[in-house]
Amino acid sequence: MKEQLYTIPVNDAFDKDCECPVCSMYQVLENNAIEFVMGPSYMEDDVRMETDKIGFCANHMKLMYKNQNRLGLALMLKTHMDKTIKDLTPMMDTKPSGGGLFKKKTVDTAVVDYIENLNNSCYVCCKIDGMFALHISSLLYLYKKEEEFRNKFRKSKGFCSKHYGLLYQEGQKYFSGAMSEQFITDLNQVYLENLKRVRDDLEWFTDKFDYRNADAPWKNSKDALPRTIIKTNSINIE
Repeated sequence: MKEQLYTIPVNDAFDKDCECPVCSMYQVLENNAIEFVMGPSYMEDDVRMETDKIGFCANHMKLMYKNQNRLGLALMLKTHMDKTIKDLTPMMDTKPSGGGLFKKKTVDTAVVDYIENLNNSCYVCCKIDGMFALHISSLLYLYKKEEEFRNKFRKSKGFCSKHYGLLYQEGQKYFSGAMSEQFITDLNQVYLENLKRVRDDLEWFTDKFDYRNADAPWKNSKDALPRTIIKTNSINIE
């Protein structure tokens, strides 16, 4: 299989022993984005202009706080709050028109819209999304062009439910005819077989708490709970 720069992350993810290679690809992109934001780039004007404008989601705020660059995070949040105060102040000075006895009150949505946009935007998410979409396209391209990758796809440990749904949707857009049917068949099979595998491991994990199974081997169930959380919620808690 001939490697291209854009296919390397996909093959690397499928070469890992993981419950969802798509989660693995996203994790690498997320780690790189956090390192970029919390590195020297936070002092660059163009980066700070964007972080001031759109801020960060709750999940990535937690990850940036764990990064330990508290000074960099504090500087970014200070100027982000400066912009928020500057933008919102004139909106707050606008008085909504009151409703009379027979008049419907006009609702001023400027403040609500501003806060809603702020709550649904994140600089790190935006940085990840474009490359993640490229990785998904590369995955589908490899499946279409390379038999070696198709075999690797079929032998994988499947996908989390979220990314199974994503591949199901994007695969139907990307493929047509017999190739579309083949992809969906392979995707369904590898997803269900591995979901059942992890379900069975989880069942034995719970059975081990029965005193009658105290001396029985754990088999593959010791890490069944974190692996299940990956499958069901796309979260790697290890």
